[in-house]
Amino acid sequence: MGEQVSDGGRKTAKAARTAAAAGPASAKKAAPARKTPAKKATAEKAAEKKATAEKATAKKSAGKKAAAEKAAADKAAPARKPAAKKASAKKASGKKAAPATSSAALKKAPAPRKQVVAPKKATASVPAAPAKTVAAHPQGESRTALVRRARRINRELAEVYPYAHPELDFENPFQLVVATVLSAQTTDLRVNQTTPALFAKYPAPEDLAAADPEEVEEILRPTGFFRAKTKSVIGLSKALVEQFGGEVPGRLEDLVKLPGVGRKTAFVVLGNAFGRPGITVDTHFQRLVRRWKWTDETDPDKIEAAVGALFPKSDWTDLSHHVIWHGRRICHARKPACGACPIAPLCPAYGEGETDPEKAKKLLKYEKAGQPGQRLKPPQAYLDAGGRPAPPLGAG
Repeated sequence: MGEQVSDGGRKTAKAARTAAAAGPASAKKAAPARKTPAKKATAEKAAEKKATAEKATAKKSAGKKAAAEKAAADKAAPARKPAAKKASAKKASGKKAAPATSSAALKKAPAPRKQVVAPKKATASVPAAPAKTVAAHPQGESRTALVRRARRINRELAEVYPYAHPELDFENPFQLVVATVLSAQTTDLRVNQTTPALFAKYPAPEDLAAADPEEVEEILRPTGFFRAKTKSVIGLSKALVEQFGGEVPGRLEDLVKLPGVGRKTAFVVLGNAFGRPGITVDTHFQRLVRRWKWTDETDPDKIEAAVGALFPKSDWTDLSHHVIWHGRRICHARKPACGACPIAPLCPAYGEGETDPEKAKKLLKYEKAGQPGQRLKPPQAYLDAGGRPAPPLGAG
């Protein structure tokens, strides 16, 4: 058993020596396996360097591209360059840039002058006028301000002409419609001096419809355009007899069908014979509402619509009387009596006429100048207010 152990020990020692001798060789053979991680690390480092290089290249190309785009933008908008330069210069120079900035601001100082442009109030005010407050030109006047100013003018005129009425003599709707047709291109005074003879001979539509045109022409000669007017009054009388049983209709759509009757005539009849509100747009009305800047329209129908929208419907008839009376007595077409006008403070056209109070008084007409009115038979309220009836035709 001891020999076996010693032999085994010898064998074991021998094997150990053999293994020790073979160790370096096997280590050498195993070395390649150990070298693989080092190579891998080297490859990774190389890959990282390559990626870093690619990133740097991409960054450089992106920078070049951005620089090119910026250069193109600067060329397209050269105005921005000075601002950028100024900002960089301001940062670089610090406090030294302050004087340059202030001098630049001083050079740009004329800019406020643009805000202090033409004083509107100075142009709107009236030079050398009597001691009256003159309304500024209603440029840019709001709708609410226009309505208030228009209604105030009407209230003022109602106090000046409390007895305002239609200035044609009539006793019934037939006489009013005929007189209104005859008033075209002439004065109400001339019509009032002519119609007494006409209605005395032809009191009803049936009588005038059957009249001899030559006889009617002779009566109407003083009113001017007597042939055309004769044709109209005879024609409307026939239409009244044939279509309305000899009665004047009380509707606008029926009245305008009569020969010689338009919207103006129809509203005169409706407002004063039937009590139905209407606006009478005659030459005086058109002139004054444009002077007062109530509307810039020139077509009578459009004027009627524009002015009607400023007032309640119930005011339309009296409004027409107030405006027409003012146009005939004070606010004349050629030379308004501005110096004697009671609504001068509300009028944008103040100064178009005579502003001297004494000279303006000489321009007043009818009862405002102590003269007779236009009606031979005016309402009692007019007489009570000091009005005088017109003289009959042929009176001195």
